[in-house]
Amino acid sequence: MSEVIILEFAEGTADQYYAVNKVLGVNLETGEGDWPAGLHSHTAGFGGAGLVVVEVWESREVQASFMQARLGPALHEANVPPPTRAEWFSLAGEMHRP
Repeated sequence: MSEVIILEFAEGTADQYYAVNKVLGVNLETGEGDWPAGLHSHTAGFGGAGLVVVEVWESREVQASFMQARLGPALHEANVPPPTRAEWFSLAGEMHRP
């Protein structure tokens, strides 16, 4: 069963978010790039909680491997502080509009 993670970065900025994606080699406008295996979806936005990222992964282990190998170093390079919230959920259902 797929797993959902919510990451909140209270001090996260748009510049940092785009810098991380550049380091990772992903293009959010075209969808092209070096997306990690096992990532089903990625959504991010800004609001009262700062930067909020919601992702659906094949498993927690796959995300942990990506975090250690690529995302952690990219966050460090972009000077993003650790998330103020990191919470996992088991995916109960998913809908894609036609």
